[in-house]
Amino acid sequence: MIGTVLSLALFQAVSQQPVADPALAGPAVDLGDIVVEGRQLEDIASRFVGEVADPVRHRGLARWRDGVCVGVANLQPDMAQQMVDRISTIVEDVGLTPGAPGCSPNILVIATVDANRFTPQFVAQRPRLFLVGGSGMDQGTAALDRFRTTDRPVRWWTVSIKTDDDTGKASVRLPGAMNADGTGPFSVMHYAPIVNVRAASRLTTSYVDDAKRSFVIVDVDKVQGISLDQLADYVAMVSLAQIDADADTSGYATILNVFEDPGQTPGLTNWDRAYLVGLYDTQRRRLNRTSQRTEVVDSIVRAHHRLTATEPTE
Repeated sequence: MIGTVLSLALFQAVSQQPVADPALAGPAVDLGDIVVEGRQLEDIASRFVGEVADPVRHRGLARWRDGVCVGVANLQPDMAQQMVDRISTIVEDVGLTPGAPGCSPNILVIATVDANRFTPQFVAQRPRLFLVGGSGMDQGTAALDRFRTTDRPVRWWTVSIKTDDDTGKASVRLPGAMNADGTGPFSVMHYAPIVNVRAASRLTTSYVDDAKRSFVIVDVDKVQGISLDQLADYVAMVSLAQIDADADTSGYATILNVFEDPGQTPGLTNWDRAYLVGLYDTQRRRLNRTSQRTEVVDSIVRAHHRLTATEPTE
């Protein structure tokens, strides 16, 4: 058993501590069932990334570093543990370490019967968990308003941070940060992060964006038409990658279509797995953001070839 199952009341107590392209109209393209070679696959991958990827403005695609602890609140214990286990398995599949029992969740899934009422109240309790105030750590006020007010079966909010890729330490000043010992004058030079750069380059960078925490709110009345495994796969997709909630994915075979066509979307598709594996395989060190996205696309294509090559043929 891995991850954490907890009540919302327990989480709130803990949190008080410091802390598709229109050109592809027609049936969905299941890239796991057909062979698409060369430039065509790269073009489809590029369009898919352009449609669904939703990084913070002027930042690269963020992902989790090392380990992820999944917590589920307000579900029956057996259902919550099933969801934690399934998401944690996907976490492991992309090369991360799932949290041990009792870990402090950095991905928290909260079930509620009225997300439209619950979400604004939840944000109001600890607004700094959502609008952090650090440079490029969240999507901003307008996006948070959409998170609070847009009626969806599932809504999510992820906070990320710019880090030193070698050490994982923050490369931007965090709000309220001081010396490690809490002493010293209040000057930027006294507590701003110090990052060692191995070599100056106009093409590569030592800085990457790491996910810090993610909140996923599930409206149980609006997810009745899908299975718990489908829901867990959907949550895994939107919490392990920065996904645009308004993306048009109708031209692709992806778990992101599960609420529109649950019968044709039993779980994560090969395309979804290639996207996640590709995102976590890439180095993300290209300085130009367009080049970063190209690097992710190339990694997705390689991951898709590996996934389809291991499938049995009929």
